[in-house]
Amino acid sequence: MAMASRDSFPVLGMDAVVFAVGNAKQAAHHYSTAFGMRRTAYRGPETGYPDEAAHVLESGGARFVFRGPVRAGTGLAAQVAAHGDGVTDLALAVGSAADAYDYAVAHGARGLEPPHLLEDEHGKVVAATIAAYGDTRHTLVERSGYSGAYLPGYVPAPPVVVPPQRPIFTEIDHCVGNVELGKMDEWVGFYHRAMGFTNMKEFVGDDIATEYSALMSKVVADGTRKVKFPLNEPAPGKRKSQIDEYLEFYGGPGVQHIALATDDIVASVRAMRAAGVEFLSTPGSYYDELGSWVGETRVPVGELRELGILADRDESGYLLQIFTQPVTDRPTVFFELIERHGSQGFGKGNFKALFEAIEREQAKRGNL
Repeated sequence: MAMASRDSFPVLGMDAVVFAVGNAKQAAHHYSTAFGMRRTAYRGPETGYPDEAAHVLESGGARFVFRGPVRAGTGLAAQVAAHGDGVTDLALAVGSAADAYDYAVAHGARGLEPPHLLEDEHGKVVAATIAAYGDTRHTLVERSGYSGAYLPGYVPAPPVVVPPQRPIFTEIDHCVGNVELGKMDEWVGFYHRAMGFTNMKEFVGDDIATEYSALMSKVVADGTRKVKFPLNEPAPGKRKSQIDEYLEFYGGPGVQHIALATDDIVASVRAMRAAGVEFLSTPGSYYDELGSWVGETRVPVGELRELGILADRDESGYLLQIFTQPVTDRPTVFFELIERHGSQGFGKGNFKALFEAIEREQAKRGNL
């Protein structure tokens, strides 16, 4: 099945995570200072795009694009008004945008933009776009014939601030989507059918449950496992789950969090904390038994406890992870830092601790 998926819908990796934000200039500054990203490209009114400003930031192999409306009445302005700041596009790098688009549409995807050519003095890009859950989309980007900063229409831009010598994160590990009750299997089927993805892991029922709330989650990935999309839906519980809270405040399905891969989670957490990033707190009791079941990790348990970093182990190895608080005024999108040592899981052993931490924050907001 994985081989067929490579043949039918070959994915090279994530091309970019594209955000719609109320103020792209300030977002670019925040992610430069707090996440250590380097601005590389820009387009806006000064470069012939009168309706929006867009800043491209990179860290290692990861690319974020922050698009902000310059005037009201545009589709981008409507997106921000409806959802607040959030992810609009999980763009995928492909070998052939036309082939990938044709395959997806033939297998049930809704086409938004058919394949079209973008070109400037740096070469050519072919792009096409399909719809995903809610207002989320996947732009399929074929850029093998392009040497410019990002896409035709963008100009190179200097860093907003002096970037750190060592990147805080090196690539996008996975992107998590929240969908409505009863819709998870529908969207899992969409990724199987339209994009040739297969299931990686499945978590249901008590695996992701606390005293108050529960959710169900499945993970789909491309054949190479470079692109991983966990999908969550709420499950019945005594109180409002974190997925319900997200759906209410985002105004529907959307991208809940983005996991950023790092090879030194301790240095990353310390740098981001120093820059003002707030992380979810973990009770000290979590660490009392951690060493007995996770075993030895690169980072001593005492340092994990000090920084609030979680650990999990499976048959393939272990991982270290930590989650930020929501990064916007609405309790919607947040980030994860993850350092993998063999494990290709998603921290199943930490789900209960994580969700209890999220519920404590929900209770402070009055949304539990």
